Amino acid sequence: MATPSIIKIIPYFGQWPEWFDLYLLSCEYNPDIDWVFYTDCAQPKHSPENVRFVQLSFADYKKLVSQRLGIKFNPSSPYKLCDLKPAYGFIHSEDIQGYDFFAIGDIDIIYGQIRQFITDEMLEEYDVIGTHSRRLSGHFSLFRNTEQNREAFRKIPDWQQLMTADHHIGIDESKFSKIFVRHKNHPLWLRKVWSLTSPYQRRVLFKEQYSTILSPIPWCDGRMDHPQNWLWRDGHLFNDRDDREFMYLHFMNWKSSRWLPKSIRDNGAAWEKLDELVHIDTRTAKLSGFQISPNGFTQIESEFR
Repeated sequence: MATPSIIKIIPYFGQWPEWFDLYLLSCEYNPDIDWVFYTDCAQPKHSPENVRFVQLSFADYKKLVSQRLGIKFNPSSPYKLCDLKPAYGFIHSEDIQGYDFFAIGDIDIIYGQIRQFITDEMLEEYDVIGTHSRRLSGHFSLFRNTEQNREAFRKIPDWQQLMTADHHIGIDESKFSKIFVRHKNHPLWLRKVWSLTSPYQRRVLFKEQYSTILSPIPWCDGRMDHPQNWLWRDGHLFNDRDDREFMYLHFMNWKSSRWLPKSIRDNGAAWEKLDELVHIDTRTAKLSGFQISPNGFTQIESEFR
């Protein structure tokens, strides 16, 4: 049986973040997954073969979306693109043609070995895979490339109004999730019973991957304090506390205080206080790995080796 193919779609406009070369390095070590970016940012000097860039302006991308969806999509900020994620499969149907699965995601991430956590057996059994236990995640969700999944966004009530509103609403995780899991607070066995009433909920897997540090959920060891020192080496991702690998690290809460739990939000995000985030060049990172922590991206400390 051939390994199911996966492509990840990411429109991104503005300026690449400081860590983007390290992000691409983590993509390079997942050669059996493809990425396509729609962007007005300069194409990186060194990008892996499995990452493709389509150059166009934000204004032209908004015209593309408006034409494909039959709406007037003209937000003032690219951040509004998060609300389009449920429709990426439809908007970019030509890009994903021939792929078994398409994914949505973000770039405030460093990947480990994705296929180690999303196996061929899982892709055979499920049509939708999320990396949280009770909802889709905007930073990584996977969909079988079917007409039903490409057009599932049309099941969101008032989707046209929500997508054309100028401000960000967050429908990629809230309202879109409800199509695939209607009763997220019920026990799993009861959710499976409810799933029999909808073709969208029968072949779905919501499995917590413990990807997002400082989120308001217990860590895999049951503790509320999350590991703060992470190591990427040769495509594998670890931390200094758990005796296991991880699928990816989503460092949103180091980057910004916007989504931090209220109890610690007033302290600000760790990286908001730093003048520089990346303290290691990509060549060294590829040869020796790198560390990710509240101090940014650095060489691996001696006790971590």
